[in-house]
Amino acid sequence: MAKIAFVGLGNMGLPMAQNLVKAGHQVIGVDLSPVACEALHAAGGQVATSAAQAADGAELLITMLPAGKHVRSVLLGDDGALAKLAPDALAIDSSTIDVDTARALHEAASLRHVSFIDAPVSGGTVGAQNATLTFMVGGSDDAVARATPFLQQMGKAVIHAGGPGNGQAAKLCNNMMLGIQMLSVAEGFALADRLGLERQKLFDIASKSSGACWSLTVNCPVPGPVPTSPANRGYEGGFFTELMLKDMRLAQDAGASAGAATPLAAAATQLYALAAQAGLAKKDFSSLFEFLTAKN
Repeated sequence: MAKIAFVGLGNMGLPMAQNLVKAGHQVIGVDLSPVACEALHAAGGQVATSAAQAADGAELLITMLPAGKHVRSVLLGDDGALAKLAPDALAIDSSTIDVDTARALHEAASLRHVSFIDAPVSGGTVGAQNATLTFMVGGSDDAVARATPFLQQMGKAVIHAGGPGNGQAAKLCNNMMLGIQMLSVAEGFALADRLGLERQKLFDIASKSSGACWSLTVNCPVPGPVPTSPANRGYEGGFFTELMLKDMRLAQDAGASAGAATPLAAAATQLYALAAQAGLAKKDFSSLFEFLTAKN
């Protein structure tokens, strides 16, 4: 059993922390939401009032936060969480942030003699709840080996993408593809509605044909075909449109920096921005279907 500090108990972080509790670890969580903290406590975890308090003497620190600036704020500085960890501790950042920040955090952790990996995830809230996430990991072989048993208690796949920052690079490429795919699926259902093709019929055909993808078979943007998708609960409780927009913008920034052409992603980014402005920022990103059909 390890003493684990978990910072960030949102839609993804909370079930991840709960799965570590189920695995028998002492999990000390912290979040701005009292409801999230109470949910962790009800599952058998402990609650701290600050990240530094949670990290005090911990063997493992996991962060799951909205953006790089939040991770920097939590981890760095003399009163930051990295400074409070037990000797030879391990830190895992599972947030989705920019590659440059991830690499800076690796360096800062090394100066503190803390092993560090960037390990963003794929699999959505369902994957977090069911411990079936995929972790895309950047870091040294030794750090990844130390982290893998813990990651396997929260997910089904741990893929070492390379050195520092490469986990984030993989995540940005993956989510860029996901954002484009969701737009294509939403457009497909919008067109089917106009052509008089039943949604279930389109799903039955496309899910067994070349149109099959996660955005269709797991996170279907229309109610009905996939009962567990956010579309069946008013697009609540999934991966927020504003978070997908953040990831798409990070991918655009990375593409511009690397000189990579991403025209489809650029168009999709604009649509997610418009959907967020239209009131869908806190809805699952599959609510893009509602935005598209409202415009028709």
